[in-house]
Amino acid sequence: MKPEGTLLLTRANVAALLDLDACIAAVEQAFALYAQGKALPPGVLGVHARDGGFHIKAAGLELGRTYFAAKINGNFFFNRERFGLPNIQGLVVLCDGENGYPLAVMDSIEITIQRTGAATAVAAKYLARANARTATICGCGNQGRVQLRALTRVRRIQRVFAFDVDENQARQYAVEMAKELRIEVQAVGDLRGAVRQSDVCVTCTPSRKAFLGRDDVPPGMFVAAVGADNEEKQELEPALLAGNKLVVDILEQCATIGELHHALDARVMSRAGVHAELAEVVAGRKPGRASEDEITIFDSTGTALQDVAAAAVVYERAIRASGVTRLNFFA
Repeated sequence: MKPEGTLLLTRANVAALLDLDACIAAVEQAFALYAQGKALPPGVLGVHARDGGFHIKAAGLELGRTYFAAKINGNFFFNRERFGLPNIQGLVVLCDGENGYPLAVMDSIEITIQRTGAATAVAAKYLARANARTATICGCGNQGRVQLRALTRVRRIQRVFAFDVDENQARQYAVEMAKELRIEVQAVGDLRGAVRQSDVCVTCTPSRKAFLGRDDVPPGMFVAAVGADNEEKQELEPALLAGNKLVVDILEQCATIGELHHALDARVMSRAGVHAELAEVVAGRKPGRASEDEITIFDSTGTALQDVAAAAVVYERAIRASGVTRLNFFA
């Protein structure tokens, strides 16, 4: 059937159509399909610019029909204070994977926020202890919020330590998230002390220098390192990765731009030292957590598999909704 046009979806449209539970389910399915060979291999291109940069991520998935998505994001971490703009913004183009027709053009902010949290939830499901109750969130912006929401979907988190270099932001985060989730959330100034008391730690910062080391992490912890999405960013000391169970989202991508990249450069581990890609764990081809006291680490660089999975959910809900804008680019 010939398409009726390309859907144009704003951030508000996407937010109304995509809920976190659906996004988590879609992302878990995306990793499973990737393990089964039912995906167009994900690719990434990064371009540096002054005070920021751009990245383009693309992939496809066989979801009854084949979808292809390409996301163009600009990451400029002084945007909010300098221009009153989001620090991360961009667009996702979703296409029919069989004929290339652009099915939808949508805002990428909500897609990026939710699918990143969803990947941590999927990883935590397989890598965090089942009885994990205490979490440290390092980085109290939008991503820190969705990370905590996502964690509470897969583990019964009851106590949270919130850390940010901006202490006011950590305090505001604590008040808002405690009210929203009805759990104890405490702003802290001592990151290492908080981590030592936690079962889970999520780092979601724009840091370019490692701040979490091997001696900071207690036995049995699950660490999700979310911030490193280009080769200049780093949150974990390479020694923390070496000798512990490391699971990556995409091996080649993490070896190029993730925490793994820094461990390889430091020559403290090789690619062979990586336990698995997350897809292999989800598909049951490699084990997740094997004992209560092992330290498990998820190197999350963010893949286009997540983007196409989330964008497909939005599109399939949008075509059933009323009042959605369509445009025929080829008229």
